[in-house]
Amino acid sequence: MDRTMPIAHNEEIELYLRTYYSLLRSSEPIRIRSLEETHAAMNSTIHYQADSDELDVSALVYSALRVPECLASTSLMVMGQMEEVFQRAGYDVESWQPVRARARRRKLFFDNQNHILAAFVSSVTDIDDLIPCIVAFQIEWNKLHVKLMRSNICQRLAKKASADGYLPMDMLEELRLALDVNSADLTKLCQLWPGSLLVENLRKAENSGLDIRVTVLGSGLSDYRRSVQFWWQKVAEGAVSQQITERPLYFVSSNTHSLVNLVGGYAWDYADEIAKFLRRENPEGLWEEYQLLSDNDRSQYGNFYYYTLRLLQAHPLCPPDIANQIQAREREVGIARISNPHCLDVEAQVLDVARINPAYLDPRLQIFDDEDWALLRQSDALIFNIDYPLGMAAYHLFSQVSTATERTLGVYILGKAATLNGRVGDVMIPNVVYDEHSRNSYLFRNCFTAQDVAPFLSFGTVFDNQKAVTVRGTFLQNRDFMHVFYEEGYTDIEMEAGPYLSGIYEDIYPRRYPTNEIVNLFINAPYDIGLIHYASDTPISKRQTLLSKSMSYFGVDATYATSVAVLRRILSQEVTRLKTEKKVLPIQSAMAAKQNGAQTPKKRAKANA
Repeated sequence: MDRTMPIAHNEEIELYLRTYYSLLRSSEPIRIRSLEETHAAMNSTIHYQADSDELDVSALVYSALRVPECLASTSLMVMGQMEEVFQRAGYDVESWQPVRARARRRKLFFDNQNHILAAFVSSVTDIDDLIPCIVAFQIEWNKLHVKLMRSNICQRLAKKASADGYLPMDMLEELRLALDVNSADLTKLCQLWPGSLLVENLRKAENSGLDIRVTVLGSGLSDYRRSVQFWWQKVAEGAVSQQITERPLYFVSSNTHSLVNLVGGYAWDYADEIAKFLRRENPEGLWEEYQLLSDNDRSQYGNFYYYTLRLLQAHPLCPPDIANQIQAREREVGIARISNPHCLDVEAQVLDVARINPAYLDPRLQIFDDEDWALLRQSDALIFNIDYPLGMAAYHLFSQVSTATERTLGVYILGKAATLNGRVGDVMIPNVVYDEHSRNSYLFRNCFTAQDVAPFLSFGTVFDNQKAVTVRGTFLQNRDFMHVFYEEGYTDIEMEAGPYLSGIYEDIYPRRYPTNEIVNLFINAPYDIGLIHYASDTPISKRQTLLSKSMSYFGVDATYATSVAVLRRILSQEVTRLKTEKKVLPIQSAMAAKQNGAQTPKKRAKANA
């Protein structure tokens, strides 16, 4: 038996998937309540108390962060790929109130009058993400409803709350006893709903339980493709001056802040303003972190400035000219941002390699001499970065970009993952990926090794030569499922690598990606393939989990260490490409001259003699 392939699939998870997809084929909305039994039977690691009367606060918090606040007031949720899909069904969603989830990038609109929530979905992964989140939220919300109805505590909470909505310690203890939770879980609830939101949501839960219905519009594959084509059309229009369809690309899937910060250099320009802001406001307790930075390690200062500049910009007292100055700097160094509110919520960035200014680069990127920079200023290449999409959306987006552009020079994927043997903040570099969507095992040469990342990582550890598994959703895992993969040597669990590799396969081979095969991309890959994951969750370990450890500033170390490695690789590859082409072009010119009967310099010298 080939030990590269996992040996089993979890029957409870498969049953849950089959159940909600079969029900969603109905022409009428289905009740979320009809999925609660199979959801609980799955024994998800994120929602292991689903079938208990006890409140599962971790699952409530996790799901609440991934749905909008208005879900507690929703009676019907409608999912579709783009505006015209909703319009065909009679929903004018663009006229509704835009709403957002705190931990998911997704276009959402709410009809407050009719209590209808519209969610734009870019692939089946959005359905695999949304459905379990909604089921989990409804189960735990209704547990809250029952406990609060029995205790009749909310009226007393409202009377005791202070002017800013916070509760005194004695009332918090009474609430803890009424909900029958421990102090840590009560703290999580207070963090989820700070200030007056806690009492407001508890009163809402006491007054009414949830019975959400859901339906999917336009669920055909062509609808997903059309939405991506519309997204690309807007990207191409926004990057028309860069001639994005006619120039070679380095494709990057990461985030919207790290690459531009490393290239733009503006965070360093505002070091004094950032220090004053931290001393005055101390957001997230970061003033103490700032004082602990080492004067001997400039990279720590860089990471810190990159993170805190965003906090400064979001603050009401931020100097108004900072945003304009940052935009001017980005134009100067050839950075274009494309984000269109009428299509997929995936921002794209185009970086013109020839316009990168070494004077603004992060110190960790200062690796080239004057001759190399002279070459880079002649480059025709672009770096195309997208805010990492969710699951199968990665396949659709990469397929569209690789089809519509002139040439791919490299594909570099950065993203969060769960680790089965490391700690939060560690970095994993796989060269084998098992994809739950296609059930393929992809073998490839990862262009990164531990040595490419480790010098820039201050706190975590880098593991290369790892095996990753791409799952269909965060809820769609349980301990039996994870132990199967762990026993097979898989230590890296994430959601995008498999779909990206399926897209890369179709970019290399003249056919659709296969299914249930071992796919070797070692031989025919004509460009770099680089995958790096940083750990945000340890689902088997009890020490740290995604539900208890914020990645916020803690995640900056791994985010920028991996981003530095990617940019160093891209710029080095581009220097090598330009040097190679510089050598090849004179040879090609001489051969062309010979074929055309023209005299080479050598022949001319001989004739003159």
